[in-house]
Amino acid sequence: MQKIRFGTALYIGEDSLKRLSDFKNEKIFIVTDSFIASSALLPQIRSYMDPSTEILVFSEVIPDPPIDNIVAGLEYSKDFSATILLAIGGGSAIDAAKAMLYFGKLTGRFSGIRFITIPTTSGTGSEVTDFSIITDDEKGTKYPLITEEILPNEAILDAGLIAGLPPKQTADTGMDVLTHAIEAYVSTNANDISDALSEKAIRYVFTYLERAYKNGGDKEAREKMHMASTMAGMAFNITSLGINHGIAHAAGARWHIPHGRINSILLPHVIRHNAGMVEGNYGKNRTLAAGRYAEIAKFLELNAGNVQAGVRSLVNAILALQKKLSMPKSLSEWGITKEQFESDKNRVAEAALADRCTETNPVTLTKEDVIHILRKSFI
Repeated sequence: MQKIRFGTALYIGEDSLKRLSDFKNEKIFIVTDSFIASSALLPQIRSYMDPSTEILVFSEVIPDPPIDNIVAGLEYSKDFSATILLAIGGGSAIDAAKAMLYFGKLTGRFSGIRFITIPTTSGTGSEVTDFSIITDDEKGTKYPLITEEILPNEAILDAGLIAGLPPKQTADTGMDVLTHAIEAYVSTNANDISDALSEKAIRYVFTYLERAYKNGGDKEAREKMHMASTMAGMAFNITSLGINHGIAHAAGARWHIPHGRINSILLPHVIRHNAGMVEGNYGKNRTLAAGRYAEIAKFLELNAGNVQAGVRSLVNAILALQKKLSMPKSLSEWGITKEQFESDKNRVAEAALADRCTETNPVTLTKEDVIHILRKSFI
């Protein structure tokens, strides 16, 4: 038996920010980062709020928010008695707000609070999930916090807020969407509903990501990628993810690689390994996952005359998209040295296997398997 819950109300379209004007006499605690706080976005969003609202802004969220960052936000807001928690930004801001919500509820401070998210990137899907990723800087590890307690009540999806996202960040976040959708599609928890969401998100990425990358003002491309991010988030909130994210959390924390970029580097190698198509041996160790990857190739109208051809076509399509987005294809191209790799590979592999996202990978992996994926990703 599976439980499928869509607990986040979505406000979408050009006028979606008007939802904020519905709140009167509220105390709104805004969690964001310094870039958003110093840009025109925050005043734009605040302009929709009723004058009766009282606002407190915590703008100290940093990328891959560590535990200390969460504690700082909780301490900053301790005397405010917020009635609404509003996260504005990318995955880091939303994840930080989720962690603050979780620990705040433990102490009774945020009991009954309404949690609203306004994503300003099209990538994490965090606005509709009960996942939050928190970093332990001392251990160089990322930990997924997974609980329905942190599922947002509402998400406001205004693609106009994404128009100024630079090409590199557009590429990173877009490839994160693709990884979410593909991992959800092959997850051991996949079902018809998650498949439908994943398929639509994958189609949108291959149709619109390059357009959004080349022209940030392409309104249609931005809107479709924003929806793709949310649909992929809804999919993996049902299914969880896999070893791609397990490794990305471990390697990203240790080597400080942007999350979408490390996911992109790993993705072709994870697909080949999960499909049993490694070391050029395409006839052995075929897995059920191979058939699922081939299904993706078929609905993308790639060459998929048989399972092997479908997997190869999907991998080649991903590599071609990476090239169009000028993304690094290996850890060494990103800048990881041989010495760094050899020194850290065992700890990264161990952390990846312990990551909760790895539990729903379609293939059970050993430490040696993960190191093999890492080596292929390094070259």
